[in-house]
Amino acid sequence: MGLHGTENSVQSVYFIHAEGNMDFVEMKDVTKIYPGTVACDKISVSFKRGEVHTLLGENGAGKTTLMNILYGLAKANEGSIWINGKQTEINSPKDAIANGIGMVHQHFMLIPTLSVVENVILSLDEKEVFIDKKRIADRILSIANKYGLAVDPYAKISSLTVGQQQRVEILKALYKNCEMLILDEPTAVLTPQETEELFIAVRNLIKENKAVIFISHKLNEVMEISKVITILHLGKVRGTVNVSETDARQLANLMVGREVSFEVEKGDTKPGKVMLEIKDMHAHDAKGVETVRGLTLKVRAGEIYGIAGVDGNGQSELIRGIAGLCKKTGQVMIEGKDVSSSAPKEILDCGVAHIPEDRQGVGMIMKMSIRNNLVLDTFYNTQFRNGKFLRWDKVGQHADYLIEHYGIKTPNADNTANSLSGGNQQKLVVARELDKAPKILLAVHPTRGVDVGATEFIHKQIVSARDKGCAVLLVSTELDEIMALSDRIGVIYDGVILGEMDRKDANLETIGLLMAGKKDEVKTAEGI
Repeated sequence: MGLHGTENSVQSVYFIHAEGNMDFVEMKDVTKIYPGTVACDKISVSFKRGEVHTLLGENGAGKTTLMNILYGLAKANEGSIWINGKQTEINSPKDAIANGIGMVHQHFMLIPTLSVVENVILSLDEKEVFIDKKRIADRILSIANKYGLAVDPYAKISSLTVGQQQRVEILKALYKNCEMLILDEPTAVLTPQETEELFIAVRNLIKENKAVIFISHKLNEVMEISKVITILHLGKVRGTVNVSETDARQLANLMVGREVSFEVEKGDTKPGKVMLEIKDMHAHDAKGVETVRGLTLKVRAGEIYGIAGVDGNGQSELIRGIAGLCKKTGQVMIEGKDVSSSAPKEILDCGVAHIPEDRQGVGMIMKMSIRNNLVLDTFYNTQFRNGKFLRWDKVGQHADYLIEHYGIKTPNADNTANSLSGGNQQKLVVARELDKAPKILLAVHPTRGVDVGATEFIHKQIVSARDKGCAVLLVSTELDEIMALSDRIGVIYDGVILGEMDRKDANLETIGLLMAGKKDEVKTAEGI
């Protein structure tokens, strides 16, 4: 292998390239400038067939922008793209697809009311008067079986799980004979089981000598699936390394430019009075299926109650029910007050903050400015008003403080929320909710899609809220996050809390059995 070094503002990092495998795609000195920020600053990187090449970096480091340029969704100000050794112009996704490049975005581009095969047909460039749906469905099945992407071609998208919808996006690209697949934060919304299924499909693609570009913040997954990793920092390449010659701590350091702690520092809990109590809650999902089935739990002041479980076991409807966002039966009590029939604003006014699982659909208004999103449900407070009028100077000062304190990467607060990367959108929601100094915090996947440095910071803020007496109800499919943050853990299965334990008594074996609904096999039954 060959080595050559490069200098940057932090340290010298070596670039490593395997010999004997010609570059499939090479990007040279790619620069992209948006008003007020340089998203990509003379980035050069190459990708080979038959390997997973991961782009790693903080939120806003330029990863997605770089891939949007490669896929034709954005135009570089400078630089060039070379495919199989030939300089190539890519001005649109159509050009990218014609050159064998496909992309699966973090937020899927599917029509829920249509079937899988109909979504594939809509993505094709075929101009046939009559479309043979069965022929296309048969080819979808053939591709799905080849790569381990099982899905029913005639199923409606709305009936599929998130993991199955992702498979449809991959199948759309493979149907068009793509030789390179770009996966942008592909595991951000997947369960552990779905992630493993995705990795099986990725490995099958590599066996077929296809190239896969993987964008992720999850270092354990990056180490598992990648062969080569390129680290971006503030729009520049910090280095390219072989996975076999690095570790998670080194990667984290390169990402954020400092040492990152993987341990959550928190003292012993000092629980106070019951702040949130759920009694015999029943709730249904959007399809009318009962997903919460008589659930009961209590969360006290000064504790973090973590809910572990495979996604789809009632977590979403539980939180939505507490927040007044869906119909339910049973009781929701806040400081002893029955708020079961209260409107969402009335519940928020009881001192509740809510980090929702759907940051785009529920957490913010995408076309509204960052500044206004940061006061979306507090603008009526006296600190922002002068009688009937908003004090825009105070709103602006507040936004500038939160942007700096939470590291939201944006040129200014007047930019719209949809101009932010997914991770920075998450930081916006977290900043707004934690800044309220809530009595009760409903935190659903609070670090979904954020980098290791931001995860460390958000964890500290949640622990700080607990230490100030906040009652935190944490929902996460990341067991590491549940184990690191929680003082008590409840395992949800099929709409009920199947087991509950203090963190000091918890172990992964017990939690795993409960997550699978195998309570009878749990040998340490104390407290369960």
